[in-house]
Amino acid sequence: MTDQIWWAVARSEDIHKDKPVNADIGDQPVVLWRDANGAVRALEDRCPHRRAPLSLGCILGNGMIQCGYHGWTYDGETGHLKDIPNLKSTQKFPPVYKAKPFGVAESGGFVRVCLNPKAENPAPLSEKLPLSGRETVALDHQHYVDTLFDDPGLLINIRGVRFSPYLMAELSERDGRLVLERSCQWASPHWPAPFSSDFPITLKISADPASGESELLLRDDQFNPLLRATLAPVPGARGVTQVQWRAKLERKRPGLMAKAMGLRAPFNVLSHIDGESLRVLKPSASIHASDLREEIASRSDSAAQAAA
Repeated sequence: MTDQIWWAVARSEDIHKDKPVNADIGDQPVVLWRDANGAVRALEDRCPHRRAPLSLGCILGNGMIQCGYHGWTYDGETGHLKDIPNLKSTQKFPPVYKAKPFGVAESGGFVRVCLNPKAENPAPLSEKLPLSGRETVALDHQHYVDTLFDDPGLLINIRGVRFSPYLMAELSERDGRLVLERSCQWASPHWPAPFSSDFPITLKISADPASGESELLLRDDQFNPLLRATLAPVPGARGVTQVQWRAKLERKRPGLMAKAMGLRAPFNVLSHIDGESLRVLKPSASIHASDLREEIASRSDSAAQAAA
């Protein structure tokens, strides 16, 4: 069910008490801020009065958000209208004047929003990875996730690593997630032939089938972890994808090439995609993604109906 999806729309460090922030989930605008207690709040980014963006307003000392157009003030937890300039009686505030509230959860350095305010909170992330960034990419969300499966080199860069077209393990469903492992090589001056059997590193991708939020794990041939990352693509307005990411380079990395990953930024998300390479990219690993998503969704719906 789409209204149960939790989207990582921002990093924790992007949301403050002094200024609201705008985000999108598809065509749904969202405004985010922290209240007086530091909790993140999320409402529809439209004032019910004249539809002005609440993100152009301000955060008051009590943690409520005030529209910058006419000063209408809303509670972040419920979206209820709390104040209109020159009208102090709450009895004069019709319930129709309410900003739509959304579910919010924060963990692992990400702020997640669900369009259903009553949705069950997602499982929290256990660790906040130290490296982070955000990009907006001119590619729709579904194609972005499929491209991650088919050729991650069009979307991300891992220092010193080249992604091969060969898979160690085909895309499959494991514990309700879409998982594959791709063979990789070091981008050394002695680049092996295309059909070399020497693949000293692999990239494991484990993606949530609904949101596409993915855990990436780069390992060597002895299964030593070299780098971990979380990639969170969110559908934005007008067909773009907003990507929040966090990453961590492991301290113990056997081998010269692995150690060299720490000389500069080891991981980043590309802001621009090579359109010609994307045009000729043929679906490979993503071919069965749609069927797997439908199977997982069907099982989830059946389990929800049984529980009800």
